[in-house]
Amino acid sequence: VGNSKQEMLQKKKNAVLVDGVILNGPIMDSKAGEKFVEEACKIIMEEVIQKADDVTEKVCEWRAPETLKQILDLEMRDTGESHQKLLQLCRDVIQYSVKTSHPRFFNQLYAGIDYYSLAARFITEALNPSVYTYEVSPVFLLVEEAVIKKMIEFIGWEEGDGIFNPGGSVSNMYAMNLARYRFCPEIKEKGLSGLPRLVLFTSEECHYSMKKAASFLGIGTENVYFIKTDERGKMIPEELEKQVQRARKEGSAPFLVCATAGTTVLGAFDPLDKIADICEKHGLWLHVDASWGGSALISRKHCRLLHGIHRADSVAWNPHKMLLAGIQCCALLVKDNSGLLKNCYSAKAAYLFQQDKFYDVSYDTGDKSIQCSRRPDAFKFWLMWKALGTTGLEERVDRALALARYLVEEIKKREGFQLLLEPEYANVCFWYIPPSLRKMEDGPEFWQKLHQVAPIIKERMMKKGSMMLGYQPHRGKVNFFRQVVISPQVSREDMDFLLDEIELLAKDL
Repeated sequence: VGNSKQEMLQKKKNAVLVDGVILNGPIMDSKAGEKFVEEACKIIMEEVIQKADDVTEKVCEWRAPETLKQILDLEMRDTGESHQKLLQLCRDVIQYSVKTSHPRFFNQLYAGIDYYSLAARFITEALNPSVYTYEVSPVFLLVEEAVIKKMIEFIGWEEGDGIFNPGGSVSNMYAMNLARYRFCPEIKEKGLSGLPRLVLFTSEECHYSMKKAASFLGIGTENVYFIKTDERGKMIPEELEKQVQRARKEGSAPFLVCATAGTTVLGAFDPLDKIADICEKHGLWLHVDASWGGSALISRKHCRLLHGIHRADSVAWNPHKMLLAGIQCCALLVKDNSGLLKNCYSAKAAYLFQQDKFYDVSYDTGDKSIQCSRRPDAFKFWLMWKALGTTGLEERVDRALALARYLVEEIKKREGFQLLLEPEYANVCFWYIPPSLRKMEDGPEFWQKLHQVAPIIKERMMKKGSMMLGYQPHRGKVNFFRQVVISPQVSREDMDFLLDEIELLAKDL
């Protein structure tokens, strides 16, 4: 203590002040900070990681927004809180957040925990890198290059290019802009003025990001032609052909077709080969949104779902979904390897991308991105892939789809459960018909009443915390459940529990 006082007195004597601010030494207490991180990591380990596969834990501790605001004490104040208060806040945040790693979290197109990916995220969060130049991010640029190369192999291209983005929606926007740039390169300098009316085509079941991208890029949502789908949710190629011809007759300029490999609700895969034939015939860029379904490429058994994907010009693929790479981990992959991606997006910032550096500047890939700061998302996928090998990733896909098939067969056996359709991927869509409705005639009143069932069951499961399962209406069909199987921690017992729990929660409806 005596030494500390002497050091403080010495610092005051030697103080250098600018505008009344002492500049000697750091202002951060590193030892206290290290201790806080250590304690916070202990809480994370005990309350998140060690409980990740514990089915006796709640999926969520539901609180209404106004109640949760009071619990969390959200207000920021002039003076900082004590470390004990902050650690309690960490515990509260964990307690009242949804546990997406819980085996009974079935709500989204992501779930579960991968320990290698998680460790990779801890590393990147601690290092705080940004991936744009080799000098500032040497390891992560090489990792991204290696991962993109491997993903391109699974698509079936001999060569290609790519970039990791913050979400499949952004990947789809990249692809749309890239296709437009290929169609009319002068747009980069001249902008939208003088362009013909550009038209793109996608299915009725496409992800809503296609409309958002058309709006954001100035193409306009009215110029997105939605192609009819069959009863399984697959784009009908003959309808695509009709719409392309219609657009040409109208004097519009078709430039892009977006097919979907794994639709959000039904998990449908468009017939890529037939769509590619039409794109070749009319000189259209073919983008495949495989954000959800792309991981089936890893499976020798299920890669047939994406037959023909090698004919695409670009592909969006999100390893953070089926493969558990951790949000966010999303790649846009491009067949062209001549620099199209860089030419489209480069701004040649002189303070970042100097051409007279002491190393090979082709490794400065940041000019292929619309971002400047960019997370090293490929690293968590790379470390996980290194740990599990391709066979381990393949096992995840195969098991998830086998569990989905098991659930389908169990639904068929149980009274009150009704499938919408036979799934071809991990999306299992079904209604639960409570006992009171089972003898009711099929008609408007029946469907009106059934429409109210899923929201009530969802409310009850959330407040109980037993599981999370999504529901929605879809294309004229009343509310139904969409169960998505992903996590390798999910078991047959969890499938049985899901059906038992729905029956229990709805027994009085």
